[in-house]
Formats: sequence, C-alpha cells, structure tokens
Amino acid sequence: MAEILTEIRKIPPVTRFLVASSLGITVPAILNLVSPWRLLFMTEAIIQKFEFWRLYTSFFLGSMNLNYIFELLMLYRNSNTLESTHYERRSSDYAWQLFLASLALTAVNRPIQSYSHTRALLHTLTYLMCSLSIPGALTSVMGLITIPVAYFPYALLGIDLLTGGPSAAAQGVSGMLIGHAWWWLVWGPGIGSGGVEQGMYAGWGRAPTWLKNWFSEHNDYGRAGSRRGAVQAFAPRQRAEEAAAAGRATGHSWGSGRRLGES
Repeated sequence: MAEILTEIRKIPPVTRFLVASSLGITVPAILNLVSPWRLLFMTEAIIQKFEFWRLYTSFFLGSMNLNYIFELLMLYRNSNTLESTHYERRSSDYAWQLFLASLALTAVNRPIQSYSHTRALLHTLTYLMCSLSIPGALTSVMGLITIPVAYFPYALLGIDLLTGGPSAAAQGVSGMLIGHAWWWLVWGPGIGSGGVEQGMYAGWGRAPTWLKNWFSEHNDYGRAGSRRGAVQAFAPRQRAEEAAAAGRATGHSWGSGRRLGES
C-alpha cells in the first residue's frame, strides 16, 4: 500500500486532482451509487436550487461505457505532459490557467446547451499539448494511421462526430476554440515549447500569490526561461533549437512519437 501511495505522489498535483476527480465522479455514477442527472450542468438547478456542485462535476463525468477508459488515459496523458514539461515546477500557473479555461468553457458551451463539459475539457488540453509539442512529432490515431501531432485534435474531433454526432462535435469544437485561445493569448504564436509564456495576456496566466504559496512555489520569470532559484530552466524545444543552431545533438532521440492515450 505504501508503494502505491508513493507512486501516486509522483504524479504532478494538478494532474492528480484531475484524475482523482474523474474517478471519484464517474465511477460512482457507473455503479449507480449516484444519479448522473445530479452531476450534469443544469442552469435552473444551479440558479434556483443552488446546486453549485454541478459547476464542478460537469467537467469530470465521463462516458458511462468502455470509452471512459480511453478518456481517463487521455486526460492523464495530456495533463501529465503539460504539467511535467511546459509547466514544470509551476503547477500553480497551470492550475490558474486551467481554472480560467474552465470558466471560458462554461460560457462558450451555454449557446449549445451542453450538459457535460468533459469532452470539451479533454479537447482543450489536447489542443494545447499538441500546439506546444515539438514540430514534426508524429502520433498514431487508434493504432491505424500515423499523423503529425498538430493534426491530432482534428482527428479526435472527427472521431467525436462519427461516434457522438453533431452535439459531441460541437462540444469538441468549443474545447478546441478555448485551447487555441489559451495557446495564442497566453503562450503566444510561434513560441511552441520554448521559454515561458509570452502571449499578450501572459500576465493573466500568472497564478496569484496565495495560490503560489499554497503550492509552495516562488518562481521568478525571465524572458527566455523560468528561473528556479539560481538555475535558469529552458523548455525542451528551446534547448533543441539552441543545440541545433550550435550544430550539436541534444542527447535524446524523440523517435516517431507515442500514441496519445497510452500510458
């Protein structure tokens, strides 16, 4: 048991929260311990009956079938990649930006009257992760075809359209829109995975002091990298680009990429 807890603690905190929330909300619903209707986003129930928990549970109620395994793996894989690389030692910033993205998802999904924001959140994280991936990286779609990582969000959207119809695709589009806004406004176009966020609203992406203190983080930011104590850290793409300019290898072979959703 101690070994299991040790492995769980190795998962970055925000990712651990997302996965635990998904399991804690979806599994009881699958086992009929709680009605799914009590967990969906319903404006009347929130405003008139003050059922504010729906604002939270609607983001983590997964599919009530075997597709949930794929969704859970995708959620873990995408979030863990973001938090472990692009937000390394900056979980507070990741949590803050994810919170703002969730508010935007709630607003964007109101016109289409979506009762669940789970797929939209998954598309948001997928789009951001793919946008920050190393240029030229490849991934496999359902083990059938290999495509550039940049095109994976659109392939996932096509799968949603085929399996869930227009309503599911609409949720996916809303997630991609927020994911694009997150990347464009916070990270900045052309930045990729190099350095820290340099978008026009990058300042809004900095976590408040109280949140940084809660995560026990005290980072100072530079333009080309994030300073952590006396060490300046650079993201993988930036190191690769600098190494390529110097005519030397980075010491790591990325290969053809991995299939998203696999552990």
